[in-house]
Amino acid sequence: MSDQIVLLRPDEQGTADGQSSKARKRQWGAEKRSEPLSIVHPAPSRRKIVLGRIAVLTTVLAWVGYVVTTVLKQLVDNPGAGFRFGAETLSYLVVVSFLTFSALMYLTARQGALTRFRAHRRVPRGELDRHFFDYSEGITVLIPSYAEEPEVVRGTMWSAVLQEFPDLSVVLLLDDPPFPEDPDVLRRLEATRALAGQITETLQEPAARVNAAYARYRRRRDQEPELDPGTEVERLIAEYQYAAEWLEAMAETESVGDHVDEFFVDLVLMGLARELRLVILALTAANAQRTSPGPERIAELYARLTWIFNARVSTFERKRFASLSHEANKAMNLNAYLSLMGGTWHPEQTADGTVLRPAGVAGPAGVAGPAGVAGPAGVDDGDALSIPDTTYVLTLDADSMLLRDYCLRLVHLLESPGNEQVAVTQTPYSSFRGAPTRIERIAGATTDIQHIQHQGMTQYGATFWVGANAVIRKRALEDIVEISTVGGFEVRTYIQDRTVIEDTESSVDLGKHGWTLANYPERLSYSATPPDFGSLVVQRRRWANGGLLILPKLWEQIRKRRGQARPVLFREILLRVNYMASITWASFGLLFLLAYPYDSRLLSPLVFLAALPYFLAMGSDLRDCGHRFSDIFRIYGFNLVLLPVNLAGVLKSLQQALTGDKIPFVRTPKVKDRTAAPALYVLAPYLIVAFSLLTVWRNWELGNWGNAAFAAFNAVMAAGAIRAYIGLANSGVDMYLGVLNWLYVEPKKPKALPPAIVPKTPEQVDWESLLYHGDRRLNRDLRGKNDRRKRAGSA
Repeated sequence: MSDQIVLLRPDEQGTADGQSSKARKRQWGAEKRSEPLSIVHPAPSRRKIVLGRIAVLTTVLAWVGYVVTTVLKQLVDNPGAGFRFGAETLSYLVVVSFLTFSALMYLTARQGALTRFRAHRRVPRGELDRHFFDYSEGITVLIPSYAEEPEVVRGTMWSAVLQEFPDLSVVLLLDDPPFPEDPDVLRRLEATRALAGQITETLQEPAARVNAAYARYRRRRDQEPELDPGTEVERLIAEYQYAAEWLEAMAETESVGDHVDEFFVDLVLMGLARELRLVILALTAANAQRTSPGPERIAELYARLTWIFNARVSTFERKRFASLSHEANKAMNLNAYLSLMGGTWHPEQTADGTVLRPAGVAGPAGVAGPAGVAGPAGVDDGDALSIPDTTYVLTLDADSMLLRDYCLRLVHLLESPGNEQVAVTQTPYSSFRGAPTRIERIAGATTDIQHIQHQGMTQYGATFWVGANAVIRKRALEDIVEISTVGGFEVRTYIQDRTVIEDTESSVDLGKHGWTLANYPERLSYSATPPDFGSLVVQRRRWANGGLLILPKLWEQIRKRRGQARPVLFREILLRVNYMASITWASFGLLFLLAYPYDSRLLSPLVFLAALPYFLAMGSDLRDCGHRFSDIFRIYGFNLVLLPVNLAGVLKSLQQALTGDKIPFVRTPKVKDRTAAPALYVLAPYLIVAFSLLTVWRNWELGNWGNAAFAAFNAVMAAGAIRAYIGLANSGVDMYLGVLNWLYVEPKKPKALPPAIVPKTPEQVDWESLLYHGDRRLNRDLRGKNDRRKRAGSA
């Protein structure tokens, strides 16, 4: 069966549930709440922390009790039960133990998150302004993008551009083929290319005004012995009033088609405007009380306005340059630009296209600047392209958004005492609220649960880089860079692309070189959740692939740190192993529980008791995140229909381990239309329901009530998940398309005859290609000469 992913365009085959291409029709059971959660996590109560400890203890004691009272008892009471019963007992114990271990790691990480949330104290805004006043370090925001809708990329770019940071560059790393033949694709690409120029043009007016206001204030401070505090406060209020009104006017002109657009308007634009109006309120109160901030504080407030509107925005397309890697994945898109930072490059035209030479290697005279750079990503100095280096790099997925002070707070964390060896910091992303489809709401709920898990892993030093957003020390990337030569050009690999979860592997690489990672305990970033089953298949199949391949690197890190007298704590090892490999044993374990008719004597209430704290804690976390406690059952069904997807990802990992081949990086479709899923992944959940019903009937006949109840529960949960998350009509469409893909056979093309060798005149010879490549047919020509000599000799 084909694994082809089909994007259903509204003008061809319709969209899910009759939705338009701009806004999805809201489904029954979708999310009603549209306002996001608080930026700062509420401090958990003492009772909640104590209950968390009891949950951990209960899980451990229940598992020990099951081993003693059920497993060992059955083996002792049935010494002659035979090999089959012994094998069943052992395999069931292994499955239950691994699933219990994952539940225990969830509870452990959750406990760490609660501890961090309770201890966290937010840095006051005044301290941030003071720290970054006259700040000299820069940050470059890299936004890798491939085949995304311009509206999606635009929101992400604006959320990065409006970051309050003194020296900020935003670069869109556009990875689409630069010369598409499809007119619709070309139109979308041109619209995306135009974003950097449009944003730059939009920022010119407010940037010019606030820059001029700040310059006038500094001149007044230098030229006048004493400034009138009341007058200066009024002038500052006027500038803040202008900035707030500018943002509010922009928000008024934005079209709101879905919950993501609503988030952009309300939290990115209006959220920043509200922050500025809070400053206006404080300054107005100071004026009314006939007092004023000091001259230095007024200068800091002026500087803050310049931070908002002075970002440099540009676009870079690596596929326009033959000397850069064209590997089709996000990691190499980032690596291509990272390898150019801090250098000056001469573009040179060759037979293969434009190549970039280091400035020490002169290019031919009169060569124009490279076409792959739009805007000030690099400074075009005549024929040379200079790409500035910065102390920090922020990687941001094209479907994510940042809140206003993300950069300030995370860079401040990196520069705080004791964090000198922190290489990567991030706020694990949360989901956009107000999801219009049931599957997007439940997928968003799992995202919010993962946010808590990642926050807790930092408590135990087991942080993993989550690629949607992160602030990285450029110096740390230089420590893990691998340099190779491909086709005569140097290729620098900072972020490994060996697996499709490049952020996880890079986390281990950084740890091997003595660096650490940390999650900032606030909600400052949000990312899109797949809105339909087809796009979710792409995302979750990628997430399931690669963890097993990275485990050997973790053992290397453990050995290396042990040799450096910096041993990895046992709890950190357990959390890291669970993060990378739990999807493997959870998928196979659930498959065994669904498919194999285990002896009912192995069932015990203690198994249920060991799992109960996990589900109760998850339900509590879901409720704290604005979801419903009952979503634990919906997430269970959600995981059942994703079981074939997770198994496929794990099997791909095993295939890569055996063959050594790279698994193709398949990006999650970020479009507003429905993505058709491969028929196999649609059919498999129906088979789970059918087999579960068969298991119910078979165990009912045998009187195995425990097995029958478990199978019935799985059948109900899977059937409900199919209806809610895939849809009966969509299932029919996707399976129909799958059958068509399977039956369709491309017509065989006639074997091409070798081209006739036609002598060329000097005017027809491609002299540039001959000089650049040499004769690439040399071996074939030599074989032809030898064959002619043999025929002549035999004659």
